[in-house]
Amino acid sequence: MSVSLFTQTGLRLPPVFPLSRHEILELCDPLLDVLGLSGCSFDLHLVDDADIARRNAAFMGCVGPTNVLSFPAGSGDTEETDVADVADVFEEGQDHWLGEIVLSVDTLEREAFLYGQQPREHLVRLLAHAVLHLAGHDHGEIMDALTEQAVEALGRS
Repeated sequence: MSVSLFTQTGLRLPPVFPLSRHEILELCDPLLDVLGLSGCSFDLHLVDDADIARRNAAFMGCVGPTNVLSFPAGSGDTEETDVADVADVFEEGQDHWLGEIVLSVDTLEREAFLYGQQPREHLVRLLAHAVLHLAGHDHGEIMDALTEQAVEALGRS
């Protein structure tokens, strides 16, 4: 299994949340495959807006909730590379922990509605975006293209 899933104590997934905990776990290996990161793993924390706002303030110095936060396992290279280059630094057949992702289920629900997207599509977009940050990508054309590639492959039901 490529992901360890943690949920905030007492968290209730919104009725429109696109996937069950089991389905989220089942999505992660194909997501890593599409992004060229087979054999990698990460931790995923599902939280509410209050929890992510606290983390956003503590770690990013920003006020209020955000949709997703990524905490890479190592600092890595700061230059943007494509995912094939990132995957090449990993030895084949070895597991590589990329880091932790914290996702607000409240913000996911709100943004999917505001952006007119299906919740599953938006979940895949946020997870792909966050995983790419764990793999060393910064915002830009390459990251956007890889994120949309993942959405096309996995996000549309």
